[in-house]
Amino acid sequence: MLDIRGVTKSYGTRQVLSDVSFTVGDGRMTGFVGANGAGKTTTMRIILGVLSPDSGTVLIDGVPVTASDRRRFGYMPEERGLYPKMKVAEQLVYLARLHGLSPASARRNTTNLLEQLGLGERAGDTVESLSLGNQQRAQIAAALVHDPEFLVLDEPFSGLDPLAVEVVMSVLAGYAAQGAPVLFSSHQLDIVERLCNDLVIIAEGEIRANGSGEALRDQHGRPRYEIRTAGNISWIRSQPGITVVDFDGDYAEFDAETDAASQAVLQHAITLGAVHTFSQQRPSLATIFKEVIA
Repeated sequence: MLDIRGVTKSYGTRQVLSDVSFTVGDGRMTGFVGANGAGKTTTMRIILGVLSPDSGTVLIDGVPVTASDRRRFGYMPEERGLYPKMKVAEQLVYLARLHGLSPASARRNTTNLLEQLGLGERAGDTVESLSLGNQQRAQIAAALVHDPEFLVLDEPFSGLDPLAVEVVMSVLAGYAAQGAPVLFSSHQLDIVERLCNDLVIIAEGEIRANGSGEALRDQHGRPRYEIRTAGNISWIRSQPGITVVDFDGDYAEFDAETDAASQAVLQHAITLGAVHTFSQQRPSLATIFKEVIA
């Protein structure tokens, strides 16, 4: 388990992190989301030891992380850091060897990863000859090639087309399934929502929300409702405790101040005729994100 406790960081008089604390559990995919400049990259660099915190600590299973521990991390920076004129496979083998893998293990891991990520046919190409999306895949492979026990990835889905996103999601989910704690940042909230077990939302250097997706939905944002009836439902606008979000004759989408208010809508609709559908829509991550950073 990776545990970040009370981390603060300032550059001169500007504080960029304030008492940042959260946990990345074994086998859990944790999405780290926030606007540009919120503190995501600084936090990740402190986890990796690239930066030192002013206070606070990073722990593995309750023990402060050491330089030796960090060799077990797989890190992907937001900025591409591969050698552009080096061949893809040659570079991955080199990076695996730097982490202590034997030549045979380095070559085997490289071959397997390139196949998984759809780059098998590009193994002998230079990095600079790849498209930006394929360069991103190669960067992800570089973070994984040494069989890391922890993954910290900064915007791994940036620049990927929808098919590539699915491929990378599958690979990362496989690492989590093997028990690795996986932390990644992303601005693509739909991907975070689909992939992650846990969410950490940061704004202005402070953690605003932290927990499982279900827990955050319970804590933030009212559920939204949809109803479709056999007749016109314009009367819903005058129902107490109801705010109509969308309306189209026999259909309405609405927010309710209380469960009782939503049930009153349903009961009134039944007295007027047939109700074809009535459902509760859980708040999306985008809705929760907007609420907690406001």
